[in-house]
Amino acid sequence: MALTCRDIPELPGLGAIHLRGGSSGADNTVRWPYLAENRSFSNWVRGGELVFVTGISRHRSPANLAECLYEGRDCGISGLVVLTGDAYIGQLPAMLSRLADELAMPLFEQPYSLPMVDVTETIARAIVASERSQEPREGGLAEALIAGIGSHQLEGLIRQYLPGVEAGLLDSSRDLLESWLQERGNQCAMAEALGCHRNTIRNRMNRLVAEMPPAAEPNEYFKTLVLAHLLSRP
Repeated sequence: MALTCRDIPELPGLGAIHLRGGSSGADNTVRWPYLAENRSFSNWVRGGELVFVTGISRHRSPANLAECLYEGRDCGISGLVVLTGDAYIGQLPAMLSRLADELAMPLFEQPYSLPMVDVTETIARAIVASERSQEPREGGLAEALIAGIGSHQLEGLIRQYLPGVEAGLLDSSRDLLESWLQERGNQCAMAEALGCHRNTIRNRMNRLVAEMPPAAEPNEYFKTLVLAHLLSRP
């Protein structure tokens, strides 16, 4: 899901940033953070930016801040963040919040005490993460889970949730488990798929049951075994 203005104060470490106006536009997508140093920023944005105004390099009067809102609307930025504190912009003018509501332009207030390097890095990381989450993944959920937890941790989880499994049992039973999945547990169809007698299938299934720890609940244990096969199959 794309990062929106509404998400900004919820990001780690950004709870001190508050939405002060323009809440009707809070679902605007944030494409990238941009720090505005000049009086006008229209030549430096392409739309979708969350524009930060500090007042450090240029004095920002209430009238100029209002111009930023109008300019932001015309440029299609996602929102405007005004840094406030004793040093430069003392406080956010009330009229600015009202104007943001009229323009449906999200207006945030951020204290100077919150380092800009941390803010922009956090937002940039969140944008990259949201874009990656929207990319189609080859191989489906199992491959995505493996990529998320790592193969080493997966092996540890299999040992944890399948205690007592004989070494190599999972590998030697992969064809059986795969056919069970493909044929939905139909042992006649499994025997045909594996080119063996149905009794062979029954005996191999019984061996899996026999390998279960005495305290294990058979159905849950077998489901865990199938899941382990799905997640760890070559």
